[in-house]
Amino acid sequence: MRRLPLTLAGLAILVTATACSAGSDSADHSAHEGHETSATSSATSQAASSSASGSPSASQGGHEHGQEHMHAMDGGPAPEGIAVAEKPTHPVGTQVTLTTDHMEGMEGAPATVVGAYKTVAYAVNYTPTDGGPEVTNHRWVVQEELQDAGSERLADGTEVTIEADHMPGMKGATGTVASSTTQTVYMVDYKADGMTMTNHKWVVEKEMKPRG
Repeated sequence: MRRLPLTLAGLAILVTATACSAGSDSADHSAHEGHETSATSSATSQAASSSASGSPSASQGGHEHGQEHMHAMDGGPAPEGIAVAEKPTHPVGTQVTLTTDHMEGMEGAPATVVGAYKTVAYAVNYTPTDGGPEVTNHRWVVQEELQDAGSERLADGTEVTIEADHMPGMKGATGTVASSTTQTVYMVDYKADGMTMTNHKWVVEKEMKPRG
């Protein structure tokens, strides 16, 4: 009988210790869950912020990237000295369908030829003068839009200075020739995504087809 109070006291201590331990575990678990929730929320916010800012990545360098949505709505007149094509496949006024994807919404868009020229068109890699990321495979810049390019076709890899201002940071930028073509080069008006682009430079022969 003398051992009974000790047993009850021990039981009380055991119950108290167990409750404290459970409470501590519960608090730690809640704190851990709170940390995970906070971290997940932070990551989600960062992703949303990055998406909203439209920060460019290396894969967005050129027209394969859609930069290409940065062209002016009106491209302005053809450069001085460019030769008009004598018998182009698609004369001025021809209704065509574009088959290239220089810019979003361009492929499949209806267009009207407003100029056809005999020159060399270059795809170029360049570093914009406004501090933007390197642009790769920009299509197209013609011979007359390259500084001191002369009249001969430039080899791939040739270093060039671009005088065209198709997009922000292009005029005065230095770069290299990625590829070139001597197909007839066209200037076109076209509609895409609810916008009308006039005097768009440039589309080459293989990047359009007769409409109909």
